Amino acid sequence: MQDLNIEANTYNDSVVRQFSIMAVVWGVVGMLVGVIIAAQLVWPELNLGLPWTSFGRLRPLHTNAVIFAFGGSTLFATSYYVVQRTCQVKLFCGKLAAFTFWGWQLVILAAAISLPLGYTQAKEYAELEWPIDILIAVVWVSYAIVFFGTIAKRKVKHIYVANWFFGAFILTVALLHIVNSASSPASFMKSYSAYAGVQDAMVQWWYGHNAVGFFLTAGFLGIMYYFVPKQAGRPVYSYSLSIVHFWALIFTYMWAGPHHLHYTALPDWTQSLGMAFSLILLAPSWGGMINGMMTMSGAWHKLRTDPILRFMIVSLSFYGMSTFEGPMMAIKTVNSLSHYTDWTVGHVHSGALGWVGLVSMGALYYMVPRLFGQKQMHSMKAIEMHFWLATVGIVLYISSLWISGVMEGLMWRAINTDGTLTYTFVESVKAKHPYYMIRLLGGLLYLSGMLIMLWNVLKTATSGKAAIANIPAVTAHA
Repeated sequence: MQDLNIEANTYNDSVVRQFSIMAVVWGVVGMLVGVIIAAQLVWPELNLGLPWTSFGRLRPLHTNAVIFAFGGSTLFATSYYVVQRTCQVKLFCGKLAAFTFWGWQLVILAAAISLPLGYTQAKEYAELEWPIDILIAVVWVSYAIVFFGTIAKRKVKHIYVANWFFGAFILTVALLHIVNSASSPASFMKSYSAYAGVQDAMVQWWYGHNAVGFFLTAGFLGIMYYFVPKQAGRPVYSYSLSIVHFWALIFTYMWAGPHHLHYTALPDWTQSLGMAFSLILLAPSWGGMINGMMTMSGAWHKLRTDPILRFMIVSLSFYGMSTFEGPMMAIKTVNSLSHYTDWTVGHVHSGALGWVGLVSMGALYYMVPRLFGQKQMHSMKAIEMHFWLATVGIVLYISSLWISGVMEGLMWRAINTDGTLTYTFVESVKAKHPYYMIRLLGGLLYLSGMLIMLWNVLKTATSGKAAIANIPAVTAHA
């Protein structure tokens, strides 16, 4: 009877522990595949002449592994951790929460098998075929039930802002996934989209850009609004700004997708609308970045000695940089130079490696020792080394692609006096080779940091034991 009473007054952190460990494992896997395909761009013969190791099949495996396996597992772990502590209740329906873990791992495993075999819908960030899409929808609806069920039974009247961002991310991703994945199955692993032509492209990039906007931005802003104040030991700089940031970002992001389709068959007014909303998006994005940075007021000295806090604050720097660069690239005249070049790839990775990657690592480094009853991670020096490997790796990666991309765009548009092209396409590919070498080096540094993190996390988890976190008896304002 006493054991039941203890169980009733403790958080459900077993699912948080599972997602946290798998986030790091999948991070290593996803970034390893990224390094392999980066090496293939330098030495094409590394595809070994096999169809399932070709760039075209491994590239979607890389994006799915990094976004949905690493990023998704991190979001599950952090949202389950945060919602319990800010609502001061256990997760709603623990068995359903456990199902979301095993269901999500099954989705990732199905992706890892089907994508190299060539089963794809050929939609960016939505390549997985219809049976896997159905499983994703089931897991995601279960996730929503657990998350919002926990909020519904909260002991604290106030809903902390991190939960607003997590909630918006969960609802919007469900909508995006279900609408964009509508299709007619032709066989067990083959289907045809419910949309065609320009409509299909429009729906795809409404999904594609908002996968970035909600999965890779809103969800991780939820992480930022909880873990930065916690690690800094300071309150959020402006709670009012956080609410304005939330509503402005949520409204504006939904309309920015058409900037992926400049100079295509999409109606010109739709392209212009996407450009306009992309420019407006700069304001709420920087509002959130400034709010996170200013939370450090009175605590900047901690950056000298706290590598975990450094991960979080440098991630905000990359968030600010990426959300300035994105709207600039959405301007039609800039886009005419940047589109289809390596500049776009550099922009994506400044957000993915710099913002999403670093804030995830910071949050995981915060949670893991607490989840396994340790005062701190097994090795703080290893965290310090990881930080510098990741930061130097990102800088090498994105700067090489910025240079390569601008050069590529200029070579494509260079013409002779008689109107003929100055450079052949092959010449532009050859000119990029040294920059691809630097990109590969940056990726290797970033991957080596992740391997150090995996070692550090496993040592911390195995040297400790599953910690029991008690729900406070007296509720307080979150």
